[in-house]
Amino acid sequence: MAVKKGNMVRAIREKLENSLEAKASDSRFPSYLFETQGEIVDIKGDYALVKFGQVPTPNIWLKLEQLEAFA
Repeated sequence: MAVKKGNMVRAIREKLENSLEAKASDSRFPSYLFETQGEIVDIKGDYALVKFGQVPTPNIWLKLEQLEAFA
């Protein structure tokens, strides 16, 4: 299922940990990316801006393929 603006999502660990983005920066991702729900607040091309409201963190851009709908 394709995700869209306003959807609640979480990151897919396997797709994020082995990504180009992980290799270009700190690969120690916080657990909330995978365990809590975030809301897609914007989409540009292949990337979505995700706001994780459960913890006081900045919004983060992730590839759409690295996200799944939060069940």
